[in-house]
Amino acid sequence: MSGSDEDEDPIFSEAISAPAGLAVRILDLSGANGSDPVEVVRGFRSVAHANAFARRYVRDSLERCRTGGANPETVLEAWFAYGEDAEVVGAGDDAWRSAAELHAFAEHRSEDAEERNWRVLDPRREEDDEEEE
Repeated sequence: MSGSDEDEDPIFSEAISAPAGLAVRILDLSGANGSDPVEVVRGFRSVAHANAFARRYVRDSLERCRTGGANPETVLEAWFAYGEDAEVVGAGDDAWRSAAELHAFAEHRSEDAEERNWRVLDPRREEDDEEEE
């Protein structure tokens, strides 16, 4: 990230402390892992950062389950059978939940690539960048 602290996106703000235990659990809805997460992502700088990552992750997963011309019900069926959910833990009532937006996601195809770009928010990316230096 570049620019002054004033230009910094609030989801990355160091001033907003991440609660202990803040993480995003990635769940395989196909049941291949049972109820265990496929992975647990940690290192978020704030609840807003974790929420944005989880939201984009689910949005991307749902869009990958969308086939041309599928109605919203078919998209949801495919997502529940083959998709991945993202569950924010450690944020209490402030945690984003996929159930809040899932139907809207299914009804409206994402035309904005940024809505699906969870990779840019992935805290593991920062760790990889630091290792390269």
